[in-house]
Amino acid sequence: MTGSRPPAPAALAPSARPARLRPGSRVAVVAPSGPVPPERLEKGLALLRGWDLDPVPMPHLLDTHPELDHLAGTDAARAGDLQAAWCDPSFDAVLCARGGYGAHRMVDLLDWAAIRAAGPKVFVGYSDITVLHEAFALRAGFATLHGPMIATEAFLEDALTQESLRATLFEPESVRTLGLDTAAALVPGTARGITYGGCVSLLAADLGTPRARTRAAGGLLVIEDVTEDPYRVDGFLTRLLRAGALDGVAGVACGSWKDCGPYDRVRAVLADRLGPLGVPVVEELGFGHGSPALTVPFGVPAVLHAPAGGGRCTLTAEVPALR
Repeated sequence: MTGSRPPAPAALAPSARPARLRPGSRVAVVAPSGPVPPERLEKGLALLRGWDLDPVPMPHLLDTHPELDHLAGTDAARAGDLQAAWCDPSFDAVLCARGGYGAHRMVDLLDWAAIRAAGPKVFVGYSDITVLHEAFALRAGFATLHGPMIATEAFLEDALTQESLRATLFEPESVRTLGLDTAAALVPGTARGITYGGCVSLLAADLGTPRARTRAAGGLLVIEDVTEDPYRVDGFLTRLLRAGALDGVAGVACGSWKDCGPYDRVRAVLADRLGPLGVPVVEELGFGHGSPALTVPFGVPAVLHAPAGGGRCTLTAEVPALR
């Protein structure tokens, strides 16, 4: 009918939360993206054992692709490790060793029907793992954790990063609020929504692919990135805006922009691209590639508080990240 509008998209709904970990929990360690440095892996495994976890390296964890050395093994091998870990009931969690590049290449090789049937598990990663966070949310309906990977510098060398992940895994009710002193309101206000997001470059790269997110109504967007010049951050946000992928978003929480150029230039891009949305926007909340890299739950209802006049900015999950 002339002049009619399409119906408004349904708001994002909370995802199914996995159970928290306990002493002795068996956790699989996988490499969905880039190759893993063995010496860093050993240090990360030792830290997990110090938490009384039982970390199990999956068979292809230390592989390198025979021709493409930016990948941790073949696409089929990387997907197979993740699939096997998820569908094995003896594992309580699947932890990523590192990011890099490659998740886009293997995400469609996973049997999402089998993953849904296996039910939710703790899943932790960030950076290139953004692709998998989105897939678990959209294809399985599972909540995940945007958190440090065990063979990365942030996890191995930053005590606050380690403690944020440990507390989230074992005592999630104790870390429901993120709010470092660095956090500030780019656009003041208060918003409630379902958390989702990750690396903004990966969110933009996902546009137009099968089963990609096409709506943000009722969502709290959580974004960060690394080694992307301000003009590229501008481009990623502009692509999301032009595609309508941010229509209806309730608020935006920004983390670190490590090695993305002078931060005042990055801030100017964020203000220019996100400000016109007319929703609360908080910067420097302390997650992402920088230190600390605090753990953020995805798929849970949360409140973003961005008071005007220099008050404390926070992102608070309304339920613990894990049951």
